[in-house]
Amino acid sequence: MDIDLRPALPEDIAACVDLRGRTRENAIPPERLAALGITVASWSGQVSRGELIGHVAWAGEVMAGYAFGDVGSGEVVVLALLPAFEGRGLGRRLLLRLVADLRARGHRRLFLGCGSDPALRSHGFYRRLGWRPTGRTDRFGDEELELLPDATAP
Repeated sequence: MDIDLRPALPEDIAACVDLRGRTRENAIPPERLAALGITVASWSGQVSRGELIGHVAWAGEVMAGYAFGDVGSGEVVVLALLPAFEGRGLGRRLLLRLVADLRARGHRRLFLGCGSDPALRSHGFYRRLGWRPTGRTDRFGDEELELLPDATAP
């Protein structure tokens, strides 16, 4: 099936919230997101105001995945895929597009939070793409990884 990758729009956010609860690892249902202050209204507002940028991947009428970053800080806030679309290079494509967008906005150092358990898919995924641990943890207890300007992604 063809995958359509494009910049995220505010009207994509309801599907993003739904997908976030259906990921294989670190699924967060809409109710828990809301408890964290993340709602369709708040997230789409951030996209509308240009505070968050992202890319979405659609397979026909199904959102397959997305990646979003914070324009102000250079943080990769979320990368999420439906399990049926894992292992096809889609996560890498979404992340590389987001990295390019954040770099184009002047960010030299990018960072993200990632589970520190080597058994998690994300643990090896980011490291294979040049992300390195900083030795710090974020507010959720996740390991902070960074991508510096001289990092080369495979």
